[in-house]
Amino acid sequence: MRPDETIECCELMYVHKDIVEKVREEMPDEEELYDLAELFKIFGDSTRIKILYLLFESEMCVCDIAQLLNMTQSAISHQLRALKQSKLVKYRREGKTVFYSLADGHVRTIIDQGMEHVKE
Repeated sequence: MRPDETIECCELMYVHKDIVEKVREEMPDEEELYDLAELFKIFGDSTRIKILYLLFESEMCVCDIAQLLNMTQSAISHQLRALKQSKLVKYRREGKTVFYSLADGHVRTIIDQGMEHVKE
């Protein structure tokens, strides 16, 4: 810290008791906040984001996703497992082939809003 800098601090525990109490009441519980943080971690991988973008366009199988992203089927399966566990994608089986799609419209909304923020 430079000598001409000051640190702002409160003299009391908190000054605006009504605001503090209102905000405290509105805060989600710790478990919900943890789950939300875990969800956002899933979006922290560019391969998973690419997979979600592909699934915006069409339901797809692992081999088609692997072909489009120039990756191994094993690598794609690993990422799809994480997306399934986070309830971002769902699957259906047709014979021996498994097709993946977005779990619901929320997934696209989250990605679209994130992209809008990035482009600002």
